[in-house]
Amino acid sequence: MSPLPTLFVSHGSPMFALEPGIAGRELRALTDALPRPEVIVIASPHWMAPRVSVTAAPRPETIHDFGGFPRALYELSYPAPGSPDWARRVLDTLAEAGITAHADETRGLDHGAWVPLMFMYPDADIPVLQISLHPHFTPAHHYQLGRALAPLRQQGALIVGSGSLTHNLHEFRSDHGPTQAYVEAFADWIATTLAAGDTAALLDYRARAPHAERAHPTDEHLLPLMFALGAAGDDWRARRIAGDDVRYGMLAMDAYVFEH
Repeated sequence: MSPLPTLFVSHGSPMFALEPGIAGRELRALTDALPRPEVIVIASPHWMAPRVSVTAAPRPETIHDFGGFPRALYELSYPAPGSPDWARRVLDTLAEAGITAHADETRGLDHGAWVPLMFMYPDADIPVLQISLHPHFTPAHHYQLGRALAPLRQQGALIVGSGSLTHNLHEFRSDHGPTQAYVEAFADWIATTLAAGDTAALLDYRARAPHAERAHPTDEHLLPLMFALGAAGDDWRARRIAGDDVRYGMLAMDAYVFEH
């Protein structure tokens, strides 16, 4: 089996589930063109845990981990199966890389996982495992976490980091106003840096990227990009999609495919 690519997707606001826009359409087209995975392993900033954990429930629940949104959002579900067998394979693969991890048999899928998956695999018929991020790990640590899982791509796993290319909710604009200049500058720097294959610069983005602290007051929504990049292994090429989709003037919905 040829290794699957790895993906970084921006899940934006929970309203993405009801407002697909450019990103929703392009994610659907992307996965239509990919071989069908055996399992999806996804990381989201909405599950941060003090030790690395992997969902192991056979039927993970859809978690509505947000408040104050339209009733229609709370009526959505993503009933994809889990896979205790694949969870064990993930844990064993992490152990081989020296990473101790824990099986969580009760945790479901948060909106960072199920919202983009509604567009990517709307039939919800592929097993999904979610892996936690760590609140005190650096970008480099999350890159290594993804790197540890890279061998699973050869076994049919699609590894996905779901975050947001920019994420400063203090600048939220409910009127979908014009894109703020710093958002474009930061997104363009990410695109240029990935096109150059400069992993070191990406991992040091807070010191090197323009407007990094404004684009990401805290790291958590960009850490899934580091995770996905690590899982891509070596000799990858980055393909950008949905680069023209910015929500509320400040949520860039860019996604990346790391191909070989």
